[in-house]
Amino acid sequence: MSAEENAAGRRFWWVNQNQTHREEIAGGFMWSPKRQANGARNQFYDNMREVARGDIVFSFYGTRLQHVGVATAGAETAPKPDFGAGGENWSQEGWLVGVEFAKLQHPFRPKDRIDLIRPLLPQKYSPLRPSGDGLQSVYLAEISQDLADLLLDLAETAYPDGLPPDPDPPPDVVADEEAELANLQGRTDIGDVERNQLVKARRGQGIFRTNVRMNESRCRVTGISDRGHLRASHIKPWKDCTDEEKVHGCNGLLLASPHRSPLRPRLDLV
Repeated sequence: MSAEENAAGRRFWWVNQNQTHREEIAGGFMWSPKRQANGARNQFYDNMREVARGDIVFSFYGTRLQHVGVATAGAETAPKPDFGAGGENWSQEGWLVGVEFAKLQHPFRPKDRIDLIRPLLPQKYSPLRPSGDGLQSVYLAEISQDLADLLLDLAETAYPDGLPPDPDPPPDVVADEEAELANLQGRTDIGDVERNQLVKARRGQGIFRTNVRMNESRCRVTGISDRGHLRASHIKPWKDCTDEEKVHGCNGLLLASPHRSPLRPRLDLV
């Protein structure tokens, strides 16, 4: 498939990840608040809602363009991931977009090639200053395919092939899950967003899987690192967890699907 065919129908994005690149690249996601701290709208946060599965995302941090990714899903409302001290002043709820990132073959400083890049920068909502320096106020900016083509040429990297696997395929619900999920759906002490994320956490998905992936990169049993085959599994059984423990990344392991259920309650087997 040619580069043009591989890019057909996609949109192209530039994300500035200086504060959170370690967590977002390892976890396979982008996350932003929905609004600024003063409640005002922010176009670079609103852009999160425009990302669709299959779109191309370029990751910029440390003054360099370093990764290219493919969006695995559109935006959903989700709690702030486990960023630690990062984003202390951000709201606790925002937009989450799944993205599988891969390292560029030759990361580079856009500032060093700004004479080529500048003519293709968006006139409005650009991710860079005309000098090539990054903009601290920018998170996610849309760029043209012409600029995306140039960036990949400069990095000597091809467009990612095709679409990534669905990160959240329909789960096999076992009998003990049905009662737990029914009880959860009936809770009135939590909001819809938290309820939805707890349901996903029971199935090894959602913000729980994102948080686990920030700590784990492969199956503890098989060593498989293909993310399409990995599921997040709770260490402390889900039914015994507090709501916080149900979504906390330190309470999970990545396991290849055939090994997921038998190992869930057993720390001594991993």
